[in-house]
Amino acid sequence: MRIVEVAKGAYGVAFAADGTTWFTVAEGDRVGRIGPGGGEPVYWEVADGSQPTVIAVGADGTAWFTEFKGDRIGRISADGLLSEIELAEGANPYGIAVDRAGAVWFTESGTDHIGRIGPDGELERFAIPHERGFASAIAAAPGGELWFTLNAAASVGHVDDDGAVTVMPLALQGAAPVGIAAGVDGVWFADIMGDRVGRIDADGTITAVALREGAKPHAVVADGSGGCWFTEWGGNRIGHVNAAGEVSGHDLPVEGSEPHGIAIAPDGTVWAALEIGQLVGFES
Repeated sequence: MRIVEVAKGAYGVAFAADGTTWFTVAEGDRVGRIGPGGGEPVYWEVADGSQPTVIAVGADGTAWFTEFKGDRIGRISADGLLSEIELAEGANPYGIAVDRAGAVWFTESGTDHIGRIGPDGELERFAIPHERGFASAIAAAPGGELWFTLNAAASVGHVDDDGAVTVMPLALQGAAPVGIAAGVDGVWFADIMGDRVGRIDADGTITAVALREGAKPHAVVADGSGGCWFTEWGGNRIGHVNAAGEVSGHDLPVEGSEPHGIAIAPDGTVWAALEIGQLVGFES
C-alpha cells in the first residue's frame, strides 16, 4: 500500500495520461495536483463553500471538476489556468466525465438534467425523464454512450450523442446507486444502500454481487479484465470484484478513513481518495 498525504476532505481522484494525479478537496474548497514524478501537491482555490466533488481528465491533460454547492463546472488546463462555467442556481452538479470526442458531460443532481460542454465550449442540457431522481455519477462508455446513476430513483440511465436519455429502473430491493463505470464488456455501479456492486451486460442483463453488511460502496472503476474496483465508504475498505463475481480487497489502516473516489493510474495502480486527507494506492 502506498499513502500520499494531502489536504483533509479529499474526495475525487483522476489521472492524466502522463501519470499526473488530480484530486478534489470537497471540505477545503480546493483542487490538487501531483506531478507524474511525485512531490508535494499543488493546490488551486475555489470560492468558499463551493465543494469541488468529482474530477475527470481529458486527453489533452485538462482537469474538469464539479462544484456541487457552487453550481459551477471548473476547468484547470494542463498549464495550470483555472476557469469556471456558471450553471443555474440549484443545479448541484456532481458527476463528470470526458467522452472520446473531448466533450464534457455532467449530472445536475438538483435539476434532473444531464449537461454537456462541447469541445467548442457550447453548453447543452438534456432533461432526465424522472423527477427528483438525484442524478449522481456519470461515465463515458467506449462505444460513445454516457451512463449515469439516479440515486433517489433506484435507477441507472444512459444518454447518447444526440442527447436522448433513457432510464432503467433497477429490480433490486432498496437500491440507491451512486458510482458508475463503463468498460468494454459492461457497466458497473455501486449500490450504496444495498451493500452490493451491480453489473449491466451488453444485452441489458443486470446482476448484483453482495458485499458485507454496512459496506456502503460509493465509487467504482472498471479494471479492464471484466471486473471492477470500488470504495467501501462504510466498510473502510477498497474492494474488488473479478469477472467471476469473486470479491476481495484491502482493509484501510486508519479507522473511519471514509474512502470516496477511485481511479486507476496509467501504471495500473489503483488509487482512492480518503476524506481523512490521504490518497492510497494498491497494486491491481
